Amino acid sequence: MKRWLIWAPLAVFALLAIAVAIGLNRPADRTVRSAMAGRPLPAFTLPPLVPGKPGVSSAEFAQGEPRLLNVFASWCVPCIAEAPQLLALQRMGIRIDAVAIHDTAPAVRAFLARHGDPYAAIGDDRASSVQLALGSSGVPETFVIDGRGRIVSQHIGDIRPEHVIGIAAAVREAR
Repeated sequence: MKRWLIWAPLAVFALLAIAVAIGLNRPADRTVRSAMAGRPLPAFTLPPLVPGKPGVSSAEFAQGEPRLLNVFASWCVPCIAEAPQLLALQRMGIRIDAVAIHDTAPAVRAFLARHGDPYAAIGDDRASSVQLALGSSGVPETFVIDGRGRIVSQHIGDIRPEHVIGIAAAVREAR
């Protein structure tokens, strides 16, 4: 009996090593779940940033049409990378409103002229108060909002070509 007790620590170590090896070889779920999913948009009204485009208000999201709310900035490099995908979503008939973070009208106009303008409205969030209320940690981030003004899902980071179909489907399902 004492012989088996001598080998017990080695057996426990071997089992632990096997469990760690299995855990390391399994792909990790890198999905970040939004704490805001299923909740209504926080109440906000942002003034327009760019002449000729309205500002953004949470009340407008409860008018029956699902849409995207994109948090972006003209100085954001990943925002440039996602611009073609936002234009593709717009061509699919999806309305996209935007919250511009720490930005200026001339910089945003130049950004839109260079990279395209998929936005129906752009609100000026210089203090990042709406960004923080949404639970957004950076730019870009995109929220799917249903027709009642509830957050359906949150896409963190730039939208890549492989994400477009899934985001469009999420907007369609939010009807």
